[in-house]
Amino acid sequence: MTDTLAREAAPETNPAPKRLFIKTYGCQMNVYDSERMADVLRPLGYAQTETVDEADFVILNTCHIREKAAEKVYSELGKMRELKDSKGGAMTIAVAGCVAQAEGEEIMRRQPAVDLVVGPQAYHQLPELLTRTARARGERIGADFAAVDKFDALSADGAAARGVDGPTAFLTVQEGCDKFCTFCVVPYTRGAEWSRPVADILAEARGLAEKGVREVTLLGQNVNAYDGLDGAGAASTLARLSYALAEIPGIQRIRYTTSHPNDMSDELIQAHRDVPALMPYLHLPVQSGSDRILRLMNRKHGRTKYLELIDRIREARPDMAMSGDFIVGFPGETDRDFEDTLDLVRKVNYASAFSFMYSPRPGTPAATMAAQVPAEVARERLQVLQALLLEQQIAFNASQKGRTLDVLFQKKGRHGRQAIGRSPYLQSVHVDDADHLIGRLVPVEIVSGQQNSLTGRLATMADVPQRAAV
Repeated sequence: MTDTLAREAAPETNPAPKRLFIKTYGCQMNVYDSERMADVLRPLGYAQTETVDEADFVILNTCHIREKAAEKVYSELGKMRELKDSKGGAMTIAVAGCVAQAEGEEIMRRQPAVDLVVGPQAYHQLPELLTRTARARGERIGADFAAVDKFDALSADGAAARGVDGPTAFLTVQEGCDKFCTFCVVPYTRGAEWSRPVADILAEARGLAEKGVREVTLLGQNVNAYDGLDGAGAASTLARLSYALAEIPGIQRIRYTTSHPNDMSDELIQAHRDVPALMPYLHLPVQSGSDRILRLMNRKHGRTKYLELIDRIREARPDMAMSGDFIVGFPGETDRDFEDTLDLVRKVNYASAFSFMYSPRPGTPAATMAAQVPAEVARERLQVLQALLLEQQIAFNASQKGRTLDVLFQKKGRHGRQAIGRSPYLQSVHVDDADHLIGRLVPVEIVSGQQNSLTGRLATMADVPQRAAV
């Protein structure tokens, strides 16, 4: 009894961690940013939770690309306000990401329950802003474009502070955009193009490899425009960075996204030929197959240049699978323009692609263009395009039957000892009796291809062709 009372009276030496809930919208860059926000808050005692009701601190990491993105955030904030009220105000709410950058002051005005607004280049300031808020003083908004400040602040700990979940990880190498496509808000929410120094990227990659990461995906709004400084103070390139990353023990696969056709250099194309770690899967958005629409979009390339680029890439790497982005119903798009897009899709033959109906973004030039396409017309065109893209995707997946591909197993499947991994072409691959191989790159014989995945069985080394070790 005495011991029990003593334990109850003693101060708590290991208090329960505070709970952090992050809801991530949009692109892979936001996924990376959410991971790093969790990292910078971990030293403050915040452990992540998947349940918002448990959270002491809620972050909505927002995206401004999709239609009505801001209104969706405000709707979510209304729910968060009710949850905060139910806790007697004992919950901190932050809005991060591109909506925060674009509408910081408006967010604070419209939703007083929000405690912090943090733009994409300022999330390293979260501990300081959180402390100031807790003391009920100081600035509650951190929204600027100083990407160098963010990465300088994060590079001190490098990958040591990063939480790693599985054998794959995102690694931001470049931020911002100088292209100013007329439909896009990224230059206004992420700022000008800026590239991290080579040494910082390699240090982070080495740290990830030491934690068991075998595949890194390099991120940037225009990732193939990368020109970070090397050790001699000279501008590097994505190709040279890829060669250096491939030398890091443990790093077996390298991917990157998103690319712009105008920044796809001969050097980078040749790197795909010469660096086995560079995966034969390339996301290269074109947006439209019509030269007239591409000019209106300010894409600064035409369909001929794009198709010639695809030919050069496939000449260097014959097994390259292509992915892309398409917008239908852009202002002024005619039936002929849309047919040009379908023709380009047939010529390229995509393994996968993303396609969207155009929707205006306030502040972008396209939002005020004449000849806005009626929604019902754009919707019908989108259905036709998506049917063609799906047909190509199914055919590509089916063509893998009988091949032996290296698969990086990432997690357990739903059935028994099943494991799920990724092929070199980013396809999801399901294999039975393979859960003991999670985290490893293993040869798999593909037995069937479905709409969204492949099914395989473990192969013997004798089954693996020379080129399959990618």
